[in-house]
Amino acid sequence: MSQLYAYLDELEARSIFIIRESYWKYSNKLACLWSIGKDSTTMVHLMRKAFLGKVPVPVIHIDTGRKFRQIYEFRDTYAAMWGLDLIVARNEPAMQQDILRREGRFSCCNSLKTEALKQIIARKGYEALFVGIRRDEHAIRAKERYFSQRDRDFKWDYGHQAPELWGEYYRSGADSIGHVRVHPLLHWREIDIWRYIRRELLPVVPLYFAKGDSRYRSIGCECCCMPVRSKARSLNSIIRELESTSIAERSGRAQDKEKEYMMQKLRSLGYM
Repeated sequence: MSQLYAYLDELEARSIFIIRESYWKYSNKLACLWSIGKDSTTMVHLMRKAFLGKVPVPVIHIDTGRKFRQIYEFRDTYAAMWGLDLIVARNEPAMQQDILRREGRFSCCNSLKTEALKQIIARKGYEALFVGIRRDEHAIRAKERYFSQRDRDFKWDYGHQAPELWGEYYRSGADSIGHVRVHPLLHWREIDIWRYIRRELLPVVPLYFAKGDSRYRSIGCECCCMPVRSKARSLNSIIRELESTSIAERSGRAQDKEKEYMMQKLRSLGYM
């Protein structure tokens, strides 16, 4: 157990270093994206650790109007408990339309998530955003850097990124109309997150725990998420399950959106 704690300490220290470096560089032009999932909630916890119990930047929830009820309840409870400066960003005109039915999941994600993020950045003038993604989640996210530039149109030029070697991170400033995405959890794995949640006694949305014979491994919009078969009703049983499963973490997400080409296209346009 002591070896496990030492390994978690190393993951934690690396993330906190990146968080503090980003805050030093971007200060008042920085915000944090909180999807209310296990990863971004872990990231918020790491920020609280980095800054003596407080999150010194605004926390943005991109609300599509289609999230699970339990996500909204968790958001409101812990935003108040942790004293977060919560900003709920919505693309209100798009939310009034049935984009999912008319145009499909690609357009729905782009309109309700990416466009909503564009709008809040334009209003607030953010130069950098914390985003709680991990390399092991998806093949496309494995291409990311800890400090990842987006241009004025939110596009990600993944073919021309600066190398990040031996703990030396590229910290370019955003151009006058672009922004930088900072990924403090890039080096974590799904099982690392759950082991850390267990150690730190972090709260998570109850959808992650099995009811009957299924649970959610990845949560977001209710219309795009399906549970996976599982009897894991506790943190220990989730961890045991992950130690032996070969099923992909995002297997319960809508498959047309999760195909590698589709996800790459979405992320190149600014998707989280």
